[in-house]
Amino acid sequence: VGLGNKNSCPKLFPGDIVEYPRNKYFSHFAVYYGERDGVPYVAHLTFRDSDNKLPLFGRALRSEVKLDPLELLGKKYKVNNMLDDTYPARDFHSTIKPAIDDLMGREVTFDILFHNSEHQATLLRYGVKKSAQVSARDFFIERIYKHIMPAWKKLFEEKKL
Repeated sequence: VGLGNKNSCPKLFPGDIVEYPRNKYFSHFAVYYGERDGVPYVAHLTFRDSDNKLPLFGRALRSEVKLDPLELLGKKYKVNNMLDDTYPARDFHSTIKPAIDDLMGREVTFDILFHNSEHQATLLRYGVKKSAQVSARDFFIERIYKHIMPAWKKLFEEKKL
């Protein structure tokens, strides 16, 4: 089900970036992997502890790239190959798929500013880490980080993070 029209599904091609809007500030991003037994799958950066829990202070040390059914992440989604005008998309079968397969089961650090699901998706598709969410919301994020950083420092000093 695409955004806007409940009766339409966007045509997905392996390697497409799929965007799932979450709230007015953020979306979750995945890369379309293809079908397995007739079920469409996406690869996405997720938290191991809980898929829905916001990571502590915008950072989760225990994250991983997972394959999940397309609609498990949400019924509303759209194709958003946002950098196609700037960077060539890499070949799915020779580059993107092996990269996804190689990442399976490995721990990755999630960071809202430096390595979020959008960074992971653009890195897979284009070989470049970009996040329009971060640059478009720098002011918003800087305000959050201004409050987060002192808390992080205290937790690091107490060896709790």
